[in-house]
Amino acid sequence: MIRNLQDRIKLNNGVEMPGFGLGVYKAEEGREVVEAVRTAVDHGYRLIDTASFYKNEEGVGEGIRESSVPRNDLFVTTKVWNDEQGYDETLRAFERSMDRLGLDVLDLYLIHWPVKGQFQDTWRAMERLYEEGVIKAIGVSNFHVHHLQKLFTKANVKPVVNQIEYHPHLTQEEVKAFCEQENIQMEAWSPMKKGHLFDDPTITEIAEKHNKTPAQVILRWDVQNHVVTIPKSVTPSRIKDNVDIFDFELTNEDIKRIDDMNTNERTGMNPNDLD
Repeated sequence: MIRNLQDRIKLNNGVEMPGFGLGVYKAEEGREVVEAVRTAVDHGYRLIDTASFYKNEEGVGEGIRESSVPRNDLFVTTKVWNDEQGYDETLRAFERSMDRLGLDVLDLYLIHWPVKGQFQDTWRAMERLYEEGVIKAIGVSNFHVHHLQKLFTKANVKPVVNQIEYHPHLTQEEVKAFCEQENIQMEAWSPMKKGHLFDDPTITEIAEKHNKTPAQVILRWDVQNHVVTIPKSVTPSRIKDNVDIFDFELTNEDIKRIDDMNTNERTGMNPNDLD
């Protein structure tokens, strides 16, 4: 379990990844995302998570260049979108992302969704880029257990990360257990369920007990469950508050109460329903 914002987790290929970061989904290209990245880095964040689908990779790159932290101290993730998948197209999509980011080497590249009939070829292209040294680690997003098992049948390199929707209403226990068994780091997107959990009585009661906000309780729950978390915000005060989670600890009872909130309710699409 990470103990501070700079703590890193060793992935299954030996690369070390920060255990907490900034997600920039729906952050507008231009100054909004640039300032969000700069603010996050200034407050100690070292992981920035974007995607070609977010259409803000240029701003993320600019925010990195404007920050006071050397590039090598930061961990940057982007993802290949659904209509960019397949072997040749993934190679081209990666070049486009790198041009927009303005980077020579990417820390982590993810398959955004398991596009049927394509994600294995996409993975083969990512393995090539990994072997060439232009990506330090490769992983997946929104993969169920059966998607991972199918990937394994042809993969030469095991994914280091599976980034999935994960919050107290969607604990994805089967996926989490499989990833732990296979030494694949789980990462949470939408960790706060778009704010829909902030008024939940269980969360608010635990927050009051620890003199913390509901958001801080949920993010602390992620950390104590050994899940990398990337809350999204462009508001400086929230970016700062979201990382104020390392001066308290949830009890085993707190964690169980939050675990028991699971309803298998998603805010996004079920990967099995991907057309």
